[in-house]
Amino acid sequence: MHLVDYLLIAVYLGTLLTLGFIRRLKKDSPATELIVGGRVLTLPAFVASLVSTWYGGILGVGEYSYLYGLSNWLVFGVPYYLAAFLFAMFLAERARKSELLTIPDRLAQAYDNKTAVAGSVIIFVMTVPAAYVLMMGILCQELFGWPFWVGIVGGTLFSVVYIYFGGFRSVVRTDLFQFGLMFLGFATLVVMLVFKYGGLEYLSARVPSTHFTWHGGNSGWYIAVWYVIALATLIEPTFYQRCYAARDSKVARRGILLAILCWTFFDFLTTSCGLYARAILPELENAVGSYPALALKVMPAGLMGVFALALLATVMSTIDSYSFVAASTFSRDIVMRLFRIEENKVTYYTRIGLFVTVLLAVTIVLFFRSVIDIWYAFGSIGTPALLVPVFFSFVGKRRLPSRWAFRSIVLSGGLSLVWYLSKYFTVDESFWLEIMPIFPGLVVSLIVFMMFSEHREHNTVAK
Repeated sequence: MHLVDYLLIAVYLGTLLTLGFIRRLKKDSPATELIVGGRVLTLPAFVASLVSTWYGGILGVGEYSYLYGLSNWLVFGVPYYLAAFLFAMFLAERARKSELLTIPDRLAQAYDNKTAVAGSVIIFVMTVPAAYVLMMGILCQELFGWPFWVGIVGGTLFSVVYIYFGGFRSVVRTDLFQFGLMFLGFATLVVMLVFKYGGLEYLSARVPSTHFTWHGGNSGWYIAVWYVIALATLIEPTFYQRCYAARDSKVARRGILLAILCWTFFDFLTTSCGLYARAILPELENAVGSYPALALKVMPAGLMGVFALALLATVMSTIDSYSFVAASTFSRDIVMRLFRIEENKVTYYTRIGLFVTVLLAVTIVLFFRSVIDIWYAFGSIGTPALLVPVFFSFVGKRRLPSRWAFRSIVLSGGLSLVWYLSKYFTVDESFWLEIMPIFPGLVVSLIVFMMFSEHREHNTVAK
């Protein structure tokens, strides 16, 4: 890193704060303004915000593509494209036409308040941005030489300070800026690598042969689990938030379809960089830091700063979005539902929720040092708990009675949690019966739905 690189980063941070503070919320701002920005999100803003938010796991992608090559596309690409496509086809327009604000709103509407609170707790835990806080710490360590804890605390606080004052509108404005930087930085690195080292022939001669197979050396069973975990997209709070905030239902559906195209191209860039990192730095000790290590080796002053901005923008755009969703879930969907607090206090309690979210994220990082492990753990527990109750609250004419919707969330999520913890009580640290924890919970949730769901003639969601 050179002076010009640091100057670029300083300009980026200044621009980010300027965009974030353009319009501040009032203490008594309505929930519609705070959480969905008044429902005026245009198609370009929808796409840019969703793409940048949902790709925050950039170092996790680097870790996986460095270790397993093209399999990255089949694990962190294709299953999520398919799930996003299902969301666009079946849920996007229904969500927008419902005129709701959050997923728990739909759970309360379709079932009851108790079910909404149970779902809110799951959503809150799933959206605490621990994986992205971990990546921020690693980035600051790699790029600036800061101690790990300084990067975690400083980087995270800088990522959320503007949403404390500006809410959802600040998230969208900064996402638009960060979206462009993501693609600019990675495209620049790929072009430079191709011209400096060569293309496919260079990579084939210098990476393990398994890196060009569909499995990357992993079992088909392991990869299949990620396809199930990807179904978490159907209960992804940031997807629903963008749909609720969209100008109309067409923007919601088209925005997700366009976002899939953007993710596909960005995955091409990131997977290519992972392969080059393995070829050029085969003895790298920590695969999580493969992208910054690669850039520091091959990029000159100035361009290194551009790539550093791409990494920072990708992670920070996700930290702010998830922190905001977690904070608003904590306030409006947990605290305010439990204690029947008036809506005009939503901004105050969301700001409290932001502090709670950041503190919890930093605490989780103390127990997990792998981005992929965090995704796997929370996806394996939250997905089976919410997938069936949320999806069928929007789609179809069969609906669980409220008491069974609540029981489904508690039983399926609880079972998957216990199953996940079982590895800490076995000698070889394997799950019970060598079954991945997402499956027992998902099976229980499906059984409950098949046994106790009832036919409803009318669905309260507008068609």
